[in-house]
Amino acid sequence: MNIHEHQAKAVLKEFGVAVPRGFPAYSPNEAKEAAKQLQGSPVFVVKSQIHAGGRGKGRFEGLGPDAKGGVRVVKTADDVKANADEMLGRVLVTHQTGAAGKQVNRLYIEEGADIAKELYLSLLVDRVSSRVSVVASTEGGMDIEEVAHNTPEKIITFTIDPATGIFPHHGRALARALNLKGDLAKQGAKLLTQLYTAFLAKDMDMLEINPLVVTGDEKLIVLDAKVSFDSNSLFRHPDIVALRDETEEDQKEIEASKFDLSYIALDGEIGCMVNGAGLAMATLDIIKLYGSEPANFLDVGGGATTEKVTAAFKIITSDPKVKGILVNIFGGIMKCDIIAEGVIAAVKEVGLKVPLVVRLEGTNVELGKKIINDSGLNVIAADDLADAAAKIVKAVKG
Repeated sequence: MNIHEHQAKAVLKEFGVAVPRGFPAYSPNEAKEAAKQLQGSPVFVVKSQIHAGGRGKGRFEGLGPDAKGGVRVVKTADDVKANADEMLGRVLVTHQTGAAGKQVNRLYIEEGADIAKELYLSLLVDRVSSRVSVVASTEGGMDIEEVAHNTPEKIITFTIDPATGIFPHHGRALARALNLKGDLAKQGAKLLTQLYTAFLAKDMDMLEINPLVVTGDEKLIVLDAKVSFDSNSLFRHPDIVALRDETEEDQKEIEASKFDLSYIALDGEIGCMVNGAGLAMATLDIIKLYGSEPANFLDVGGGATTEKVTAAFKIITSDPKVKGILVNIFGGIMKCDIIAEGVIAAVKEVGLKVPLVVRLEGTNVELGKKIINDSGLNVIAADDLADAAAKIVKAVKG
């Protein structure tokens, strides 16, 4: 689960992290009032709040090529209101949103900072080492992707063992990576401890600060923050769940979460319903191998009921890009007859307007096939995964 920048900073502030003053705004008038509350700041920063990076270099649909991006620095409260009026309700397109972009429904009005140096710092779950990985670079700012591509040696990584936690040598490693000296090195070590504590306490799986800035008076300030949380741990954090912004999420994924389905929307044309994450990944791969693209990842799990299977089928068919559906089930805990009953119930309820290929194997496979054959549905049967992929791609391609 992702949250907005202003929410991420509020969470980090609970752990003592230094962040600039700022207020969220949902209308131009709220933006102006927020600027008034930041009296004393020489400039104000008007920041679009969307779940995507690259906002500063983004462009708004409907504005000319010379228009400012999604992060703007202005001098007066009236300027804040004018820019808010231009930004709110518009679609912002960045390199992370894709061509569709994301509509800006809220802003963050923040005090300006005297930036002397921009740095990069992030904490990630390293699943290979089963540790928290710290990634740091002296080349922070909007072009960090180019740094990673062109000069990867400028990005330093080290890990923290969860069995021992933070030690002084981690702070020294961060100071070396970011070229921090004297008091700034001490501030860096303190910040790392605060971030690591927040990371564990809130079950984050990614915490990115870009940029982490050194100010003119040699203070380390978190100028931007991007945080995502382990969805499997949200039951422990009702305060974090309350921060969820469903307008930033795919509606099909939201619906899937209500039925505890593992669903991720993709850009292809063949909808997939599979049991087991590994089999689902193999299904996506073989669809591509046979010349088409999957429209989704969907794992119904090992203990799915007819109700969950019906819901999964509805979600797939609600995607207008889907031109065909492949059901690929290897029955173990999930019995083939349950899948068959769910597919039939869903088709009867929502109809079937695209080709449907079903491959069943495993527990109760003969019963599952009989249920489908006796249903009278126009279903294409497949003997194995390769046969299923070939048939659904052929059906979709015409």
